[in-house]
Amino acid sequence: MAIRKIVVTGGPCGGKTTALSRIQHDLSHLGYTVLTVPETATSLISNGVTPWDCGSTVDYQRCQMRLQRAKELAFEEAAATMGDRKILIVCDRGMMDNKAYMLEDDFYRVLEELNMNEMEQRENYDAVFHLVTAAKDAEEFYTLENNGARIETVEEAAELDDRFIAAWAGHPHLRVIDNRYGFEGKMRWLMQEITYFLGEASPYEIRRKYLVEYPDVAWLESMPNCNKVEIEQTYLHSNSSHEVRIRRRTTDGHSMYYLTEKRYVGSRNLMRTQRRISAKDYNTLMSQADPSLRQIRKTRYCLACEGQYFEIDLFPCWDDQAIVEIELSKEDTPVFFPAVLRVIREITEDPAYRNAVIASLPCGATH
Repeated sequence: MAIRKIVVTGGPCGGKTTALSRIQHDLSHLGYTVLTVPETATSLISNGVTPWDCGSTVDYQRCQMRLQRAKELAFEEAAATMGDRKILIVCDRGMMDNKAYMLEDDFYRVLEELNMNEMEQRENYDAVFHLVTAAKDAEEFYTLENNGARIETVEEAAELDDRFIAAWAGHPHLRVIDNRYGFEGKMRWLMQEITYFLGEASPYEIRRKYLVEYPDVAWLESMPNCNKVEIEQTYLHSNSSHEVRIRRRTTDGHSMYYLTEKRYVGSRNLMRTQRRISAKDYNTLMSQADPSLRQIRKTRYCLACEGQYFEIDLFPCWDDQAIVEIELSKEDTPVFFPAVLRVIREITEDPAYRNAVIASLPCGATH
């Protein structure tokens, strides 16, 4: 039984309604049972519970987050009873979207009141797909008519879109789908990304890797669309045909744990399976660590920029360079780097810069 849970999010008038219908139709034909968790804000506002009628925005968001959590849990419990099927839970917006409507201190206060933390809420979903608002580069198609809960002007919609991306930055599988190919092209791009993620369109990931000069950390940390994650990565005993690792991802003292198995097919195509595990399972698997490979510790900055999602890894023993990775859906997709990332050279096809090889070297060793 395979249950996957994804979020479809984005700015106002980004195409979510059409996207959700397309996901239901296309993936049902691929043998999935698709369960859609409806958008909580629209349900509340359309039925009289609004931010302007509640005592404060915080009071409203507290109600919305509590209801959203309850709805998702109900769908997960139902999915677990459905037998041996491929099940996809699709959330029309996720918990982190609420952050875009709140002051940061208020958001963290509500999380604490609800006994939640940011990292668990962000990574409670297997993948996040952000549909950029039509207010960016497709303003002529921006409308308020097809959603009674939508009230934003074009300028407000574009700003809100940026805040949604910033709220989700740091997720290990965030994809930003913009308007460069027109609306129908946008829907095809979304479906391609989802089917790639599910392993239906291709069993491979296409990753590009670059060696860059050590970036301006202060600039990265000042950017709202960038999030920092501390990573500890341990390699387990495995045979020569594939690689098995466990990873702890930590933000603000809260951790999530993952078990990953992967095999390279050529230099750019990667066959990978990954799943979340418990802290108990993580600690148990540590006993299977390969003693010939040291544990890798690195700081990862996840930067969403111009429709692309960069993972920037800083290693404690390197003070003049860093590694940047980006996952693509097509081999020929161009990569546009922000000015802060000064590329030294591409290292996608250089096995010396794979993490497992770095783990075999003394800390600080260069290639």
